[in-house]
Amino acid sequence: MTPGASPGAGFAWPEAVCAPVRALPDHERLWVALSGGLDSTLLLHLCVYCYPRPGAVNAIHVNHQLQPNAGETETFCESRCQALGVPLQVRRVTVPVGDGDGTGVEGAAREARYREFERLLAPGDLLLMAHHGDDQAETVLFRLLRGSGVAGLAGMPSTRTLGDGQLHRPLLAFNRQQLQIWAEQAGLQWVEDPSNSDQAHDRNFLRHSVMPLLKSRWPSLIKRLGHSARACGEQQELAAALAQIHYASVAGGEGRLRVAQMLGLSPVEQKNLLHWWITRAGYRFPAVADWSQVLNDLLLSAPDCEPECRGDGYSLRRFHGWIYLVPDSCAEEVAPQSLLPGQTVTVGRWRLTLHAVANPVGSAPPIRISTRQGGERIRPRPDGPSRPLKKWLQEQRVPTWERARMPLVFEGPEGNGELIAVGDLWLSGKYCGEAPAAGWRIVVERDCD
Repeated sequence: MTPGASPGAGFAWPEAVCAPVRALPDHERLWVALSGGLDSTLLLHLCVYCYPRPGAVNAIHVNHQLQPNAGETETFCESRCQALGVPLQVRRVTVPVGDGDGTGVEGAAREARYREFERLLAPGDLLLMAHHGDDQAETVLFRLLRGSGVAGLAGMPSTRTLGDGQLHRPLLAFNRQQLQIWAEQAGLQWVEDPSNSDQAHDRNFLRHSVMPLLKSRWPSLIKRLGHSARACGEQQELAAALAQIHYASVAGGEGRLRVAQMLGLSPVEQKNLLHWWITRAGYRFPAVADWSQVLNDLLLSAPDCEPECRGDGYSLRRFHGWIYLVPDSCAEEVAPQSLLPGQTVTVGRWRLTLHAVANPVGSAPPIRISTRQGGERIRPRPDGPSRPLKKWLQEQRVPTWERARMPLVFEGPEGNGELIAVGDLWLSGKYCGEAPAAGWRIVVERDCD
């Protein structure tokens, strides 16, 4: 722990560093992500200075339980918050070694930390993180070495949505040297993370061996990389705006894109649209060595083919002239369950509810929800013959992966019931319309893109 001298005579936080904290949007609760290090400790004190009302500032400390001084750091955070009158939440997490986003323990720890942040934030909450200009420069350089595109080279955004709240980084305009000078003048104490000096980690190697050398050659390196990040961010905004224009012309409204319209775009525009579409859905864009081959397979392969591009937690699949973004959850098993009056049952992307209509006679009939087991038959018209459900689904051009997980609704006992609904595609007249014959109405809704 740094000793922490007494504040200099007449010390006050400079307006330059106060301004971005005071300029935060209106919020329900303000949280500071407190690691115990110099940057987050300074940000905590700064927030208390700018928002002196009791209870205006809260803090969260995520203990990854990875370092020998993890307990000491947790205790330090508790004592600092107690001295400042700041409510603190401590979250202890277990980080699986070798998991994460491809950066080993560092990546796994980051994912665990952000999961806790997302669980913490309620609508209207702001979470402040103490990343500064040096962190931004390291991020840009690190992503450049990993081969990132414009989106990655934009670095860390100053603000973004996180869970039900928002994340803000008010210190990005300042370098670490300046923050340390202010921290020392304020007499702050902080805890050093021993892992920060371990150059086996790529980020630490950049920080301790590469960045000082680059700064000695180009003293304005931090500003230059910050400028490049902002320029890339602007280009990414333009790319996203263009993708939204293209999306409006090719989207099918059910989480799918028309192949015929996509063929009217250039390969660069096609890839840009897919990138925007995938990331907007909350997934990572797949790391593919040859995107020209992927686009060729998805858009130009024979009509009877069903090409697929796998991503992390999803896949891009083509079926009958459409490209679908299919979550891996579509392959999960769905257990049979009852549909009771007034209750909503969720099956994949579908929500089903049973409502009473105009004083029904008697209680609700036994209605259950299941998925295809094989051999089901459907009677699309009351006076028509029944037909194999499998063939009917094929005629409706229901994608292969949806057929097995589409909710089927049956009236009657298990094993001897009548099929009365197939997802949001068909519903028996007995249970729909203004005056359903059964006296009960089934409502089926589906989440669409």
